[in-house]
Amino acid sequence: MAYARFLTLIGFATLTAAASAQAQDKVLNIYSARHYQGDELMYETFTKTTGIQINRVDSDDAGIVARLRAEGSASPADVIMLVDAARMASADALGLFKPIKSAKLDAVIPANLRATPTAEGVSWTGFSTRARVIVYDPLRVKAADVANYEQLSDPKLKGQVCTRSGSHPYNLSLFATVVERLGDAKGEAWLKGLVDNMARAPKGGDTDQIKAVASGECGVALTNSYYVARLIKSDKPEDRKTMEKVRVVFPNQGTSGTHVNIGGAAVAKHAKHPENAVLFMEYLASPFAQDYFANGNHEFPAAKGVKIENAALKAMGGDKFKAENIPLGVVAKNLTKVQQMLDRVGYK
Repeated sequence: MAYARFLTLIGFATLTAAASAQAQDKVLNIYSARHYQGDELMYETFTKTTGIQINRVDSDDAGIVARLRAEGSASPADVIMLVDAARMASADALGLFKPIKSAKLDAVIPANLRATPTAEGVSWTGFSTRARVIVYDPLRVKAADVANYEQLSDPKLKGQVCTRSGSHPYNLSLFATVVERLGDAKGEAWLKGLVDNMARAPKGGDTDQIKAVASGECGVALTNSYYVARLIKSDKPEDRKTMEKVRVVFPNQGTSGTHVNIGGAAVAKHAKHPENAVLFMEYLASPFAQDYFANGNHEFPAAKGVKIENAALKAMGGDKFKAENIPLGVVAKNLTKVQQMLDRVGYK
């Protein structure tokens, strides 16, 4: 997207930054768990447009949370970027975020992709989404048998299911959503059914699950959509062969919709440049930044009205699926309960 078009699209950035610069330094300190090369131009364009210099600390989610807790009120962090709703909710519960009020964010980011609002404002916001899809071997499993998440516990899939650790945040967020829909008793029974259907003990990451289906080790697996898109776009012959052997389902299209997780951001509790932080949060919701989320890491835009132009996402049906609309802020309250369920049913 051209730089000139970017200026036309967001419009507000330069004027807002000019006003805020009178009150604070033109600096923004970001702690980020996003490690995607495609994000670099997004940061650079923010600085070119606003004059606000970005200083960034990159780490994983756990490292960022540990650093914030150790630094306390002396922390220089202004914005925190994490890559999962469960992780956002956990950090929020530790009191690491400052709730904010923004009419711009209220207007363009759906309420279900943000923390539950309080009188002080909203403590975290999703700016990109990724679907939790099902990958299956068409030689062993029928598409009709994996059309819904609930079917993964059906005895007909016994010895077929592969996943990464049940306690990994990507799975925890999905499981917390299913429990929210089914209720505690049925939700725990579903988790027990998943364990009973395992082809092997949970291990590896999402890409490993896709490759395990392609190799015949598993018949069906759970994965985030961007891992599928990466393999579709890969120039490695072995990755293309992997994708030739598997099929992808966006589950629950006839019912509640496919579970989506978020990459999100929040203003740090002790932000030294809070106005710049809010400006950056609003920038992340602009069409320009949303386009970079979609193309840089094969994620889906979170802002209303922004369409994807990513060929890999379109190839897997990502331009027309029905997404679940249960608020992630509500689902977050189930995380501890779901972890206890996982322990009881032996889901490692």
